[in-house]
Amino acid sequence: MTLALFYLFAIILVLSALRVVTANNPVHAALYLVLSFFTAAMLWMLIKAEFLAVSLVLIYIGAVMVLFLFVVMMLDINFESLRKGFWRFFPIAGVVAAVMLGEMLLVLTHRFAAMPGAQLAEPAAGFNSAKALGRLIYTDYFLPFQISAVLLLVGMIAAIALTLRKRKNTRYQNPAEQVAVKAADRVRIVKMASEKSASADTEPTNTGENA
Repeated sequence: MTLALFYLFAIILVLSALRVVTANNPVHAALYLVLSFFTAAMLWMLIKAEFLAVSLVLIYIGAVMVLFLFVVMMLDINFESLRKGFWRFFPIAGVVAAVMLGEMLLVLTHRFAAMPGAQLAEPAAGFNSAKALGRLIYTDYFLPFQISAVLLLVGMIAAIALTLRKRKNTRYQNPAEQVAVKAADRVRIVKMASEKSASADTEPTNTGENA
């Protein structure tokens, strides 16, 4: 059953990846890429890499691809001009794809699969890959993990600082002032004298020109 699921997910992954580069609509290509990521996560589940599978679904499908879809659907990009050089680079892409296919066939053949260390070791009963990874991160690799976290934080702050620009003509509302305002500050009742009617106005005087 595991072998059948592997070949099923592998076929779906290859076909969806092929549709990513051949689809004319960029939104359809992004949706096929979502399918590719999800199928790759299922393959990782088969080799009992639950943490990597869940991370792929949450980070790439749940965040990166949703943002990519928003960008593709909101920006007015001429994708026809971007695809003009597709067939020019097709021979190079075909050679790279052939090399990758050959490597995968070598790995999947019984000759290389029977080599020592080629088979995945069966985990012990009750083994949890996420727990084992967390133990390694927070014990043996705690310092490199914290350094990488600080580098990511610095990169995020730098990206925000580069895009933050002050505009003089931009209207800004202070949320603290809006919350602190009272009802008496919003409405002001002004008393005004009543206006005189039109009949009470003074009639125009004759200038004596018609006399």
